[in-house]
Amino acid sequence: MLKTTTIRYDQEIPDILHVLESVEHAITQYEFNRPLHHLVKLRASQINQCAFCVKMHTKEARKDGETNERLDRLIVWQHVNDFTECEKAALKWTEALTHMNTETDYGTLKTELQKHFSNQEISTLTAIINMINLWNRFQVSTY
Repeated sequence: MLKTTTIRYDQEIPDILHVLESVEHAITQYEFNRPLHHLVKLRASQINQCAFCVKMHTKEARKDGETNERLDRLIVWQHVNDFTECEKAALKWTEALTHMNTETDYGTLKTELQKHFSNQEISTLTAIINMINLWNRFQVSTY
């Protein structure tokens, strides 16, 4: 088996990573619900099997007051009563944008989101999800 060395993206493309970090900073300027921000990032990272990001986002969520019980059950959020309807709508959107299934009815999901969020909040949520998926893919590709 061919042994590979880790590619250090931070050394090879620092200008690109810097721009991506500035996008993360811009997202935080919209003051999206912080606990939900953590849950969304953690759920996408679970789906993408990014161990580094799961550990990081779990730690950040706990630091900001999220309970261990909810974090433990996030992976089965559809089958427990720990999450609000608002959170469930955001988690459905997270899973839809992370799995990218051609059978997904994005219109129905957006209609459900609009019951709980403004269009700006939906846009911010979408940016959060897309950025964590990007970061997950960078991180997973270093394994």
